[in-house]
Amino acid sequence: MRILDMGSTLNDIEKLGFNQHNFTRFTNMISKPNGIVLITGPTGSGKSSTLYAALNKLNSEEVNIITIEDPVEYQIEGINQIQVNPNVGMTFAAGLRSILRQDPNIIMVGEIRDKETVEVAVRASLTGHLVLSTMHTNDALSSVTRMLDMGVEPFLVASSLSGVVAQRLVRRVCRDCAEAHEPTKREMGIFLKRGISIETVWKGRGCSSCNMTGYRGRLAIHEVLAVDNELRRAIMNEEPVMVLREIAVRNKTIFLIDDGLLKIKQGLTTTEEVLRVAITE
Repeated sequence: MRILDMGSTLNDIEKLGFNQHNFTRFTNMISKPNGIVLITGPTGSGKSSTLYAALNKLNSEEVNIITIEDPVEYQIEGINQIQVNPNVGMTFAAGLRSILRQDPNIIMVGEIRDKETVEVAVRASLTGHLVLSTMHTNDALSSVTRMLDMGVEPFLVASSLSGVVAQRLVRRVCRDCAEAHEPTKREMGIFLKRGISIETVWKGRGCSSCNMTGYRGRLAIHEVLAVDNELRRAIMNEEPVMVLREIAVRNKTIFLIDDGLLKIKQGLTTTEEVLRVAITE
């Protein structure tokens, strides 16, 4: 059993740590009446918190929201939440089919992990439903590849996918013992390679507040990929990932590493933490 922090982040989408650019993108994605929005990352990267915060944002008397989860980790008033139970045939795919008969506006699927589930999710999104779900992929563009690998036709991926949020959790610099330092040559090189200037980095000295670790709490770094018309065409044409990435760059996508570096610049975390979870290129 996992224990989720039931505090502020689950109830307030503004406290998830998105920068303004990514926050606007994400809220635009989940405000659409249909399409698939995926939250991706490894276990323990905060995907559930992001999903629940999105549901709380969307929850109102005007919309019918139904979830299928494994397990139901956090109960939300006004939302019909169903738990997966394979022993009685209630899989993600079976639950999703059952949900579609109840005329929902918004569907949350705890995880898309097989062909059957992704096919039903795609069909739901193309028949006027907003589908929110998670996937285990390293970055946002890998979700496109994963859907194709699961057997979804390229034109269906392109038509159904609205956007992807990839995320990781990093430790937050302790505010009580944070000290300013000049960046090392290695740090300067990493920032320079990504086109970001840096003059000061912050590190925790270690104190009683953080148990001498220099860190207290965690925050998320994000990569928010919006699927625009150019990207849709490239997916339909089965272009390689490098081409998709070039389109994402033109589309002003902030990649995980870049969001991490910007949060280092703000004094929120350290280079060591960001490099632990995000790949430099």
